[in-house]
Amino acid sequence: MSPLAFPWLATPPSAAAAALALHGASHFSWTRWEMHASVLVGCALFAGLYLAGIGPLRRRRQLGDPVAPWRPAAFLAGVVVLFVSLNGPIHDLSDHYLFSAHMVQHLLITLVVPPLWLMGTPAWLLRPLLAPAPLAAVARLVTRPLVAFTLYNLIFAGWHLPGFYNAALEHHGLHIVQHLTFIGASVLMWWPVAAPLELNRLSSPLQMLYLFALGVPMSIVAALITLSDRVVYAWYDAAPRVFGLSALEDQQLGGLIMWVPGGLVFWVAISVVFFRWAAREDREEARERARAGGLAIAPP
Repeated sequence: MSPLAFPWLATPPSAAAAALALHGASHFSWTRWEMHASVLVGCALFAGLYLAGIGPLRRRRQLGDPVAPWRPAAFLAGVVVLFVSLNGPIHDLSDHYLFSAHMVQHLLITLVVPPLWLMGTPAWLLRPLLAPAPLAAVARLVTRPLVAFTLYNLIFAGWHLPGFYNAALEHHGLHIVQHLTFIGASVLMWWPVAAPLELNRLSSPLQMLYLFALGVPMSIVAALITLSDRVVYAWYDAAPRVFGLSALEDQQLGGLIMWVPGGLVFWVAISVVFFRWAAREDREEARERARAGGLAIAPP
């Protein structure tokens, strides 16, 4: 498939030379752990605020009942996944060597981290944060399923245009913006399925339909990348080669990672929603039978 069929696949001919000059390393090492202070401070602050909210702040302001242990475990697991994704070997491979590693990083911060955060956040912690009228109005708008779906897919597809993608890799500040918009849009995207509040949360059947629809745009982007017969991103075309992968093979692998494991996440989520829905229906039927049985044996 020629990228000429898709204008967004075109890359400036000089970009490869510029990318080569900007790559900071020529030899990858699993033992070199590059730590970003901004990520460390951000993750520590985020986790600290959460723990303060569910602990001393909850008790002082009587916000709600104590949370089940699985909630902080889920939330903090999301923080750990984010930290590991943006530091160390995953970061080094993503930024300097492999498009496929960058896809792993992006899937972790969009499909793993946000649902863990939402599942780990009790409803009573979010209510006061969304209580101010202007913020509540914005939240009602951006968490609507159609709006969240559109924002996520526009941001996801837009950042994968070669011009934006290469620019994010060349400019660290823009790369941070890319990651922040990915995370923010992903939280909105997962909201109709995993939100702790009733606000714009879909019913179980609609959640399954919504999750199925979410996989379609990502599959289209993945197919365009995987099936291209030339390297789409000049940054990785100029990158030092590792693990015996050519730039085109790396790109095809990255597209497949987005296509298959990325799509599988939505199917796993659909399965979880279905079995939870079925379990609720079974419990309702059991309660109805119990009530009916109680009425049948009640004394006259």
